[in-house]
Amino acid sequence: MPKPYPQEFRDDVVRVARSRDGSTTLRQVAKDFGISETCLTNWMKKADVQDGARSSVSADQAAELRELKRRNRLLEQENEVLRRAAAYLSQANLPGK
Repeated sequence: MPKPYPQEFRDDVVRVARSRDGSTTLRQVAKDFGISETCLTNWMKKADVQDGARSSVSADQAAELRELKRRNRLLEQENEVLRRAAAYLSQANLPGK
């Protein structure tokens, strides 16, 4: 896998792409910087999310959400184990059995 471009470079390319005139295409901007048009489009989408211009989840928020979902799953499993243990122990203490 190729080494990722530095964030400063990405920011500069996105800034140039946003400030281009009407006759310059994204393809041309990408070609001038030696990247693919798809790569530039992805960078622009991520920049829009970070700037708040586009409603989506940032990378930090996505990581936090994954961690919270993992933690929630673990807690639900622990709760189920405790529920089953309580049911088993309550059955063991019934008189007459």
